[in-house]
Amino acid sequence: MSLELSACTDGELAALTLAGRQAAFAEIMRRHKGPVYRLIRAHIGDAEEALDLTQECFAAAFQNLRKYDGDRPLAAWLARVAINKSRDWLRRRRIRQILSFASSLPPETIEGERDEAPGADTVTFDRAELARLSRAVSELPATLKETLLLRTVEGLSEAETAAALGISGKAVEMRLRRAREVVENFRLRMRGWAGSRVMKGNDGGPLPPAASIEWSERTA
Repeated sequence: MSLELSACTDGELAALTLAGRQAAFAEIMRRHKGPVYRLIRAHIGDAEEALDLTQECFAAAFQNLRKYDGDRPLAAWLARVAINKSRDWLRRRRIRQILSFASSLPPETIEGERDEAPGADTVTFDRAELARLSRAVSELPATLKETLLLRTVEGLSEAETAAALGISGKAVEMRLRRAREVVENFRLRMRGWAGSRVMKGNDGGPLPPAASIEWSERTA
């Protein structure tokens, strides 16, 4: 039975699941739980919570499987469910932070940043650089972060990413380019190199600091 299911396409597995064959959905989970978990973990930044959200994602997918179009990539559909779950979790976390006055606390010190003194070894420098990159990605607006994660972390195609986010392929391309620009600019500013590379506005002039990390949905 397992060999038979492993030979099925995702669309066939979805149809079998809807027909009452629960083992077919177990095969869907086996194929996609890794990418879904990685996407959620990268999106919310919490490995333990990502495990729970992955389970919630597949539970929601099972309950709403009739909404899935079997002719479209299942990976993109699951990614959209995962993103919605991640958004809900982040929204709840923000509410908890407000209620606990967490917003009044100073920002966390970036790990490894103080170790980056002249003569520090390469491992220490790489750790600090990775911390800067992670921080830069975490500061992205949700629309840019989701596009960047789907295209670079999960390796979805432009079309699959567009399907997952419900946007056009052109918007995916624009968001990805903008996300990379914002991440690079933010990372350089954290290293104190803001003056060496300044992002340009629509008029060709430099963007003010705040505008460098803000992005409007209207631009995509």
